[in-house]
Amino acid sequence: FIHSSELERFSYPADCPFNTDRAGQVRKVLNSMGLLSGPGRSEAAPVAAERVVLKKFHSARYLHALRAAAKGRWDIEALNMGIGTVDCPVFAGMYDYPALATGGTLTAAELILSGSAELAFNPSGGFHHAGPERASGFCYINDVALACIVLAEKGKRVLYLDVDVHHGDGVAYAFYDRSDVMTISLHESPKTLFPGTGFEDEIGTGPGEGYCVNVPLPVGTYDEAYLKAFNAVVPPLAGAYKPDVFVFELGADALAGDPLAHLRLTNNVYVEIINHLLTYDKPILMTGGGGYNVDNTVRAWALAWSI
Repeated sequence: FIHSSELERFSYPADCPFNTDRAGQVRKVLNSMGLLSGPGRSEAAPVAAERVVLKKFHSARYLHALRAAAKGRWDIEALNMGIGTVDCPVFAGMYDYPALATGGTLTAAELILSGSAELAFNPSGGFHHAGPERASGFCYINDVALACIVLAEKGKRVLYLDVDVHHGDGVAYAFYDRSDVMTISLHESPKTLFPGTGFEDEIGTGPGEGYCVNVPLPVGTYDEAYLKAFNAVVPPLAGAYKPDVFVFELGADALAGDPLAHLRLTNNVYVEIINHLLTYDKPILMTGGGGYNVDNTVRAWALAWSI
């Protein structure tokens, strides 16, 4: 379980729906249940990702603009990169927080690569909308894309599975022309939800053709319908692809009652999906993601860890 009290020092502006307290609340729940200690369980603190690692995905120009804006030096060039928009506001911790959260996901990747962990969960991760030179959808640094890059550099076949209600666009397009990382995203239809991408005909290009998979779902999708779609797509593809490791973004905003989306899932879906992933007997790097009903999100992530 990847977390530290340092992550709890940061918060987005008060009027922003993204709540950084969720991870700390998950830890408190799990600790109270005795689920963070004992045989086979441990905690690890994240170390802020270094700039040289961030540049594996993000441009130096973008990282400079992000750090400058966090210090109060914001300009039109930064705005053109999505910094200072309604969904990516400028605030003091806007570089340090995502760098630390990303460090948590990269710590998880290193634990898996070293054989020290088979399962690692960073509830503070999952910033899947950020692009190489663009902040988007509350996301400034794309930790999950970077984790996939680091794992692939070590020769691992990576299957990135994203069940956040929003299309995992930043990750999908990062590997759109590659076959060493397969991306599968199940999300609400881009016709009705941000970011407006992730149609079923977006399947990759060149060497990556067929390795980008999108499953857009209609408003009101409920458990049985969702699992029917999941079972039609994920098991056959994962079986054929034979990944060495899963990177799993468990956004909890597909749950019924989320204020920013329109699906109607219960936690039973996440239980089914996690139990399916465990049947492959491969390492799993799990992150948080969206989830704007805080209580529901904390429960979902605590349940996921307990499984």
